[in-house]
Amino acid sequence: MASIKQNTGFSNQLSEPTSIGQPTFRQCVRLPDFRNLGICLRMLVIVNMMVVIAAVFQADNATETFTILTKLLAFIQPTLLLSLLLLYVTHPVLAKVSYRWSVSAAMILILLATSGIYYIGYIVMHIDGMPSINRIWFLTVIVSGILFYYFNLRQRALTPAIAEARLQALQARIRPHFLFNSINAVLSLIRSQPARAEAALEDMADLFRVLMADNRDLVPLAKEIGLSRQYLALEKLRLDERLNIVWQIDNMPPDALMPPLVLQPLLENAVYHGIEPLPEGGEITIKIYTHRDEIHLILHNPYSSQPGQHSGNKMALNNIRERLALHFDAEASLTSKSVDNMYEVHMVIPYKKSGL
Repeated sequence: MASIKQNTGFSNQLSEPTSIGQPTFRQCVRLPDFRNLGICLRMLVIVNMMVVIAAVFQADNATETFTILTKLLAFIQPTLLLSLLLLYVTHPVLAKVSYRWSVSAAMILILLATSGIYYIGYIVMHIDGMPSINRIWFLTVIVSGILFYYFNLRQRALTPAIAEARLQALQARIRPHFLFNSINAVLSLIRSQPARAEAALEDMADLFRVLMADNRDLVPLAKEIGLSRQYLALEKLRLDERLNIVWQIDNMPPDALMPPLVLQPLLENAVYHGIEPLPEGGEITIKIYTHRDEIHLILHNPYSSQPGQHSGNKMALNNIRERLALHFDAEASLTSKSVDNMYEVHMVIPYKKSGL
């Protein structure tokens, strides 16, 4: 039997399934989310940069460069916008098929948009000097291929295989400390409060089941809240009155989707770096609300920069930022600051529901 330290499955995660039903590395590569503002902006910037470069290489002087650039943009901009519109509308369908088929279907949609704009300009508007349709198709395929290859490389760079490795390194340091403290707290309750001890063991089982699972897909916010409550209940056994929790979640949409294991590590940091060093303990406040189709999660905990206090290495925050970028690109953010002996973490993610 493999021990927790060995974790033999993780070493093979990049090349083959580690358990039945667990996705491989290749299966986790997905089509970009064409409904994401950051993805659309990247496509606009990359394509327009290519157009500028093409105009510079074709022209002999600045005046000719501007003339060529204007002609190219007159055709490429409507083609690009129509392509983005088609990809936006069809993204829910494209996301359900394999990566290879979704890329092929997206390429066909882009070629259809290109053909439509071409024939509108050539037949309807009678624009002269347009290149042949075959050349237009060839250039479209080349540019689209570059775009898809860029997003593929970017997704691989942000893939959870890298982020999970860092997360496991963090958990390898924290988990034994938390595990042994929780077990000792449960042992102290077995005779005096057996029902409470049984509930604590169930919370431990649920928590570690999630920690050791393959956490790649988005989960409802309500599920993440439930897991965080179980974690805090275990810490409450150990810290008792030193740990106080205030939930301000009346305006929280429970069906909002978010990456798993985002709130729990933030709370773990708040307990470890904020509550434990203080003899009198303190209060952790979790506020979650919606504003302009965005989910705001704000966490406050006491913080003291006294000598000898462990200040953390920001590994958990960096891990969460990487996963937010993977799922939401530029639409999500995570900031932290320390003001007046209080530490604040502010996370913003787009409000997305299941199936949308």
